[in-house]
Parts: sequence; structure tokens; C-alpha cells
Amino acid sequence: MVVKKLVVFSLATVAMISCNKGTVKMENDLRSFIDTLGQKVKPVETGIALADFNASITGKDEEYNRSSELNIDLSKIYADKGTFARLKEFMESGKIEDTLLIRQMTLVHNTMLGYQVDERKMEEIIRAKTRLEQKYATFRAVVDGKKFTDNEIEKVLKNSIDNKVLEKCWLASKQVGDSVAADVIGLVKMRNDIARELGFMNYHDMSLRLSDQDPEEIERIFDELDSLTRNTFIKLKAEMDASLALKYRIKPESLMPWHYQNRFFQEAPAIYNVNLDGYYADKDIVQLATDYYSGIGLDVNSILAKSDLYEKEGKYQHAYCTHIDRSGDVRVVCNVKNNNQWMNTLLHELGHGVYDKNLDMSLPYFLRTPAHTFTTEAIAMLFGRLSSNPLWLQENAGISAEEAQSISADVKTSSRLEQLVFSRWCQVMFRFEKSMYADPDQDLNKLWWDLVEQYQMLKNPADRNNADWASKIHVALYPCYYHNYQLGELLASQLQAYITARAGIKDASSLSKDPAIGSYLLENVFRPGAKYQWNDMIKRATGEELTARYYAGEFLE
Repeated sequence: MVVKKLVVFSLATVAMISCNKGTVKMENDLRSFIDTLGQKVKPVETGIALADFNASITGKDEEYNRSSELNIDLSKIYADKGTFARLKEFMESGKIEDTLLIRQMTLVHNTMLGYQVDERKMEEIIRAKTRLEQKYATFRAVVDGKKFTDNEIEKVLKNSIDNKVLEKCWLASKQVGDSVAADVIGLVKMRNDIARELGFMNYHDMSLRLSDQDPEEIERIFDELDSLTRNTFIKLKAEMDASLALKYRIKPESLMPWHYQNRFFQEAPAIYNVNLDGYYADKDIVQLATDYYSGIGLDVNSILAKSDLYEKEGKYQHAYCTHIDRSGDVRVVCNVKNNNQWMNTLLHELGHGVYDKNLDMSLPYFLRTPAHTFTTEAIAMLFGRLSSNPLWLQENAGISAEEAQSISADVKTSSRLEQLVFSRWCQVMFRFEKSMYADPDQDLNKLWWDLVEQYQMLKNPADRNNADWASKIHVALYPCYYHNYQLGELLASQLQAYITARAGIKDASSLSKDPAIGSYLLENVFRPGAKYQWNDMIKRATGEELTARYYAGEFLE
């Protein structure tokens, strides 16, 4: 009996050693496979990022064409059937135990799966998207024969009290919609074809699932937010409408979309007794942002040195941050003006920047990104909000303590309105895209205005049947992404609550002049990159998974 037991034990030991050897070999093979793939991908992705950056600041055809061709090259790498088959072998082997490898394997699989389609279809999509990028980038609204930039349109909508001028400018800003609508619908259908070929219901469903999000869970979050915000929004919008009607000398029921002071009613109109623009009119907001980030231990000088910050002909009119090479070359594109909107935007984009700049560069290539696209949005929003924080203005823009105190109540109410307005706008975007990808042949003009009326409570101008939905660049070029802005707002509130409690500050906090703030974010959010699944990272950083509780506590109670 003793001999038999020893034989059984020896066989088990041999089997265990053999199994361990098999796991080690498989993991080493996978590590080599992923490293090799990263070496192929990196120069192409770097080239794309550079071409996109140069295209956006120059508007030149050759840069857009270069971006398009490089995107096709990238798609061929990710679409390679042999490479994908080998990756599936690793996934199905059951021998990968290293958590870092499993994470990389999962992210690479999700990326590659989206490319496992007919090569010609992918090339067609890339070229169609590039053509649309150029149309949006070079579009200028025309009013009475004069061209207007987006900044100029926004300025008129914000400051004019001439109802006819407001209407003309708002309508002009929508001109791009009709000119690109057919192209956008064509692109939507091409994206759907690819998604269905890969086994998904449509492109919206695929996009969320491959970005590690459950579409049903996201919809539940938005339903909850709708329920939380609807009644408060109705009350605040009535107050807003009364104020705007007085300003434009019309009845509240006569208010139209052009009376809400921006093109999409995605930002709250200035109805409270505070003009934040005045605090920045004589300031160098780039220097303000530089000094602020330095004060919390996050240097942005190297980011700004390679950035493009001011308006010029042919330049992309919006703002973004790009990490060129996943090795620290981080740049921002803005069209800076000395006002609150651009102070907010610059702080926002540099929030993305400090996240990317402070990733742990020793991480494998495919983990050198934020945990999720909405986690970097959360950081950007956390900092962008500060431009309207009275204590931040006092500590960073030099307003007096008395002035900060005098505007505090109005700013708090205004911030609350800002968040509610944005939240309702996000409802429109999320639900429009979900429905559009479910049925792109439906009357999208009607769908858009039905949702705008339901969630934003704006009136559709009489007899208007134009592709206003297509005038929103995100619908065409950054599909199925907008809901992440709202998730980012939830996480921004959660992070601020944690930092505030951790720092022992009684007020909402200016998040200023304390390097411990930067250190906390660097160690708990930035450096881990995509090492952890997004909710795992959030729990490690704040002690709990993502919740709407802090957002509701900050803006709804």
C-alpha cells in the first residue's frame, strides 16, 4: 500500500511539473507574441497620431490622406487572420494564469475582433471617415455672405439679444448637417455590416461590448439618471426660461433653440448674476493652467511645448489631447480665447494630458493607456470644472476672498444647472445613436427632434426637417462614445469626494496648491494605466466601484 501511494504521488508530482512547464511555456510564447504585435503596431499608430495632429492644425489634404493610408495599414495588421487565430489559441488553451498577460490578451482580442472583416470594407470605412473629418474641419458657417468660425457663432449666440441674428447664426451652424448627412448614414450602414458580420446586433452593441461595457448596464445607468434629473431639470428649466424670455423680450413659450446660448444646448446659458468670462479677460489662461498644474505636482510644460493652442485658417475648431507614441509625447490642440469656456477646455484637455504623460511607461505597450476612455474623461472633467470654482478663482486667478464669497451662491446654482443641462444632452446623444444604429433607415431628423423635445425640452422650429443631428461631429466621427462623458462626470464627482475627504477639506475644495493631489492621482489612477479593468481600478482608487451617488449628492440634493 505504501509503495502504491508513493507511485501515485510521484505520478501526480510529475503531472504537476509538466503542467507548470506547459503554463510557463505558453505564457512565454504569449508574451513574445504580444511584444511582437506591439512592435508592429507602435510605429503605425504613432504615424497616424502625427498625421492626425498635423491634419487638424493645417487642414492639408496630404496629412488627411496620410492618416487614411496609415489607418489602412493598421487595419491590415489587426485584421490578419493568422495572427488572430494564434491569439485565439492562447485564449482557449486554459494555460494563461498571469493576470497581466490575461489583461493584455483580452484587450488585444477585443481590438482585433473589430477588424476581422473583409479588408475592402475596412478600407472603405477608413476613407469615408477621413473624407468626413476634412469636411467638418474645414466647414465654416455662412451668415449673410460672411464666414463664421464655431467660436464666432458661439460668441454671437451667447452675447446677442437680437432674435433675428440669433436665429440666422443658429441655422447657419447647422448647414454642415445636410451636406454630410447622406455620407454619415452610409458610414453608419458600413459600420453595422461589419458588426453583424462579427456576430453583434449592430455597431452600437459591438462598440460598447468591445470596450468592456454591457449595453444593458449602460442603459440602466442612463435610465436612473433620467429618473434622478428629470424633475429637478423641469424646475430649473422653468426658471431658465423665465430669465431668458425676459432677456430676449419674448414670452417663455416663444423661446426657440437659438435662445439657449449655444448650438446644441449642451451647456447651460448664463442666467445667473455672475460673468466668469470677466475673470479671464485680461489673463494669460495658458500660464494660469501651467501654474495650477505645477501647484499640484503635475508638470504640463512638456505637453504645451508641442501643442497647438490658437486659432488659424483651416485648423480643426474643437479641442482634443493626443498621446502620439504611448511613450510620453503628449500634445493638446485648442483654439484658446481668454474666457471661461476656454479656461475650462484647457484645464480639461490638460487633464487628459497629465493622465497620458504619467502612465507607467514600463508597462507593456497595450497597457499604456487609461483604464477606460471614460476614466480619462473623468480626470479631464474633474479639472475642467475648476474654472468656475470660486475658491479656485481666488487661489489661482487672483480674485479677492470677498468676490469669491459674493459669487459663491450663484456659481453653485449655475454649476448645478450646467451639470443637469449636460446630463440631459447626453441622454439625447446616447439614445439617438442607439436608435440610429438599430435602424439607420428611419426618419433620423424626426428621431433627433423627438429626443431633443423629450430630454432637453426644446421646441423643434416650425416646419424644420433638416439633418440637424449630423451637425454634431461626434455622431459621424466619434461614434458610440458620448455616453462616456456622462460616466466621466459620475467618476469625477466620486474622485473629488474621495480627494476632499482624504485631504480633510470642508468645502467642495479648489483642488489647488497641494502636491498630494497630484501624487494621489498619479499613483492610483495614472500609473496603473490599463493594468486593471476600469471598475477594479476605481475600487482600488476610491474604495468602491463606480456609483452615481456622489454625482447626485453634488448636483441634485
